[in-house]
Amino acid sequence: MEYSKNYTVADGHIDVQGIMDGLYYPFYMEECRHDFIREILGFDFVEQAENGVFMVLSEYSIKFIRSLKKDDNFDVTCAVFTDPLNLPRLHFKQTIIKNGKVMASAVFTGTCIPASGGRPYLPEELIGNLFNAPTLNI
Repeated sequence: MEYSKNYTVADGHIDVQGIMDGLYYPFYMEECRHDFIREILGFDFVEQAENGVFMVLSEYSIKFIRSLKKDDNFDVTCAVFTDPLNLPRLHFKQTIIKNGKVMASAVFTGTCIPASGGRPYLPEELIGNLFNAPTLNI
């Protein structure tokens, strides 16, 4: 399942070249991903943190294809994939799309860790919501 949210480039995100600064692309992707994780996967970051479960990123890669400009309206997509090596991590493929053209694409990889420290894992309630998720093709 692919999830999508719509955004408009904020004035403060524009650099001296008149384009959106590169650090904001992952910012918009994070906002979309967090909504996806909460709304679709049923994992509430605040509630889980209060219960001692932290969802954290372990890595990401991003490809910038085209630049967004001031006041551009765009969509951010998010889809979840399980790990091909059966490791306790999730992969989120995301794109930023404007007028049907991909502006940026990325893969974010995350896992959960106990707040008190310990090994990465995926909580059972989260795993239960991944039954239709495809495996990441590497």
